Amino acid sequence: MNLDMKNIVPLSRIPAAPGAADVKSNSAGGFGEFLKQAVKEVNQGQVDSDKAVEQLHTGQAKNIHEVMIALEKADISMRLMVQMRNKIVDAYQEVMRMQV
Repeated sequence: MNLDMKNIVPLSRIPAAPGAADVKSNSAGGFGEFLKQAVKEVNQGQVDSDKAVEQLHTGQAKNIHEVMIALEKADISMRLMVQMRNKIVDAYQEVMRMQV
């Protein structure tokens, strides 16, 4: 097996993923701050989708596609938040079952 060492680059030169700057800025606040921010973003998505539906009902929204997109974004973010919560609870329960 011949590895080409020319293709190996330091991690500092690899471009950051989208949203990575947000994670770095939250790392000083800790995991609790990260969760607070995530809950705020999910809540804002729910509020935005409610406003879009209300505007559709009152006739202010002209494009039903934008309303549906807002609803789907809110739904997906809520599903992700629920899955994150489930994983956190499972991890907590696993730690509590550990014998010291």
